[in-house]
Amino acid sequence: MKAAQFRRFGGPEVLEIVDLPEPHAGPGEVRVRVRAAGVNASDWKKRSGQMDQELPQTLGYEAAGVVDEIGDGVAGVRLGDKVVGIGGGGAAQAEYAVLSTWAPVPASLDFTAAAALPSTAETAARALDQLGVAAGSTLLVNGASGSIGSAAVQFAVHRGARVIGTGSPASHGRLRSLGAEPVAYGPGMADRVRTIVPGGVDRALDVAGSGVLPELTDLAGGAENVVTLADFAGAERYGVRFSRGDSGRAEYAIALAMRLAEEGVFRIPVGRAFPLEDIAQAHRTGESGAVRGKLVLTVG
Repeated sequence: MKAAQFRRFGGPEVLEIVDLPEPHAGPGEVRVRVRAAGVNASDWKKRSGQMDQELPQTLGYEAAGVVDEIGDGVAGVRLGDKVVGIGGGGAAQAEYAVLSTWAPVPASLDFTAAAALPSTAETAARALDQLGVAAGSTLLVNGASGSIGSAAVQFAVHRGARVIGTGSPASHGRLRSLGAEPVAYGPGMADRVRTIVPGGVDRALDVAGSGVLPELTDLAGGAENVVTLADFAGAERYGVRFSRGDSGRAEYAIALAMRLAEEGVFRIPVGRAFPLEDIAQAHRTGESGAVRGKLVLTVG
């Protein structure tokens, strides 16, 4: 099968499409014929050597496709079903992928739109769980206009929380449409938040990693009420929790995102889709920050 891989660390030029043996579904897994796979910031961090020092690496954490192999002990899914999910071992940016967690793709979504959701939804829901966001709480999301930030906004609103989201002025209309009260980021952000909630917020989630953990800690009444997804060094310095997948994943979020998407109350826009063969350009686009929305690879 064709798969995206790199054999040395470096820029997008180290990426190549290679032929690999097809994977097979083990107990509790399904294999899909991939139609679309998500691209995430962790992909270029791995490619550049910032994460995971193993070589070679085949990329991809999430995929949507058609089930063509079912492992032992799996119930509730049939050959030919359209599903989207996460592969425990990665390697989803390929013609075939093994998924350890999955959910049906609703009729209202195509494969490209579905592939944009799994890791984004899981990451956002995990952070909200770690913060204990619930009905009646007030949450500040720093970096609310990106894929993970907007997922966090939508999940928090679904839980019954009041959400304040930072973003550029150009994003404020969309943030309002998601249920957030928008605030411009940059100098003076904390003062602008306090004009909306003079007493501060109950919880704060940092998605942007823009160096505002001290302000978020002050607004939320202590480091214990703040989680960051993007500022590892700042988390260590200020005693804030850094959310990791290895501390337990919110796998339920994939099915929840699909159900809410079918109901029309959850959406993550696809910024751009690339054929699998153009993975290097997908990385260049993602690293440049030039496209808002999730990047997706189409396969087949």
